[in-house]
Amino acid sequence: MKDFDIGKIDDVIHGRMRLGIMAYLADAEVAEFNELKALLQATQGNLSVHLRKLEEAGYIAIDKSFSGRKPLTRARMTPEGRKAFAAYLEALVKLIA
Repeated sequence: MKDFDIGKIDDVIHGRMRLGIMAYLADAEVAEFNELKALLQATQGNLSVHLRKLEEAGYIAIDKSFSGRKPLTRARMTPEGRKAFAAYLEALVKLIA
């Protein structure tokens, strides 16, 4: 069981909400805040906290603009985030294999 290493699980990604964000963004190029909020059944405050944590880790980038007079927040996965997510999935597979 030399591949069994729980320490390789990325704690930033591993939370249910952050894992959901990363999994969705792995396939979608960009997701709007309200799209993620509905998809993940999250409150605005809860989603904001998790997006900020992923952004601080460098895994996602947040773009803020306006659509008319309404604020528009979009999230996209960074190249570092893609690498981290791939490593997370690989570590998870090794744990359960």
